[in-house]
Amino acid sequence: MQLLRLNALAPDFQLEKTAVTIGNFDGVHLGHQAMIAQLKQLAAAQQLKTLVMIFEPQPLEFFKGYEAPPRISSLREKVEYLTELGVDYIAVTKFDNYFRSLSAEAFADILKYKLNAHSLVLGDDFHFGKNRQGNSEFLQQYGFQVTNLNTILADGERVSSTRIRQTLQAGDLALAAKLLGRPYSITGRVQYGDQIGRTIDFPTINVRLNRHKPCLNGIYGVEVLCETESLQAKVQAENPNQPGIAGYDPTALFGAGHVGTRPAIKQDHPEWRLEVHFPEVSANLYGLLMRVTFLNYLHGEKDYPSLEALKAGIDDDVEKLLEFRRSTPKFPFE
Repeated sequence: MQLLRLNALAPDFQLEKTAVTIGNFDGVHLGHQAMIAQLKQLAAAQQLKTLVMIFEPQPLEFFKGYEAPPRISSLREKVEYLTELGVDYIAVTKFDNYFRSLSAEAFADILKYKLNAHSLVLGDDFHFGKNRQGNSEFLQQYGFQVTNLNTILADGERVSSTRIRQTLQAGDLALAAKLLGRPYSITGRVQYGDQIGRTIDFPTINVRLNRHKPCLNGIYGVEVLCETESLQAKVQAENPNQPGIAGYDPTALFGAGHVGTRPAIKQDHPEWRLEVHFPEVSANLYGLLMRVTFLNYLHGEKDYPSLEALKAGIDDDVEKLLEFRRSTPKFPFE
């Protein structure tokens, strides 16, 4: 796979003939996967390369800022999932004032002259260009071969990023895994937090979210994988007496995850955090790239009247999540 920054392509850059699909691809869910499968099939029949065009930021994030819908996937995660699906090119398009003001014809020119598009696979409600003036019919008249993908259903309902956001917000991780085609996870690097957890004997890692706000909120049982080395081995090497709780993957650890804001600090745009507490672990994990997979939703955010009540609440949460791990010997979404 080759990653292209559409805004940074050299004037003389030339692509092989392509079959292109366009969208946000937030979540790279079953509907998106069906679209990629159709794109690959069409490209193989016409001897074209496959190209997925995505927008960064997502258009609603540009228009609404912090009030935009929460993100399912960061750019890194989208690129990873699309690469796994076997596409040849991913073209990341900067969505800004210039791009939003493009006419439908100017957008079609980009597809033709910059991306060398010959065939397009589009969703059934695809619009583009200033004021959404362009659609599939316009592109056909422009000269492209256009295939519209029929809606993908699960349990009689359309599979969409909106539905998955709502499912995650409701805490239904099993249904989210079904709609995504994989368990829901967030990948990010461990960064320095404010160290508050250490002061109440619940040290946590603070995982960078890489999105303005997530779809989750509350306390979760999580499995954490390090993308570069065995987390189990690293933790054991640093402190053999505190090896942690094994995850389901032989290199992973199980932990208590918290996704939320900092209620004590009033902000217009609260800072969202993903923190994970590993029981029975004492190790330096700063800077490591982690994949946090959400296995069990325990409850939403709670307000505690005192530090003692907070400590008791966390203690109870951890015990309940450890009981979940003990009573669930096999990975829950297989």
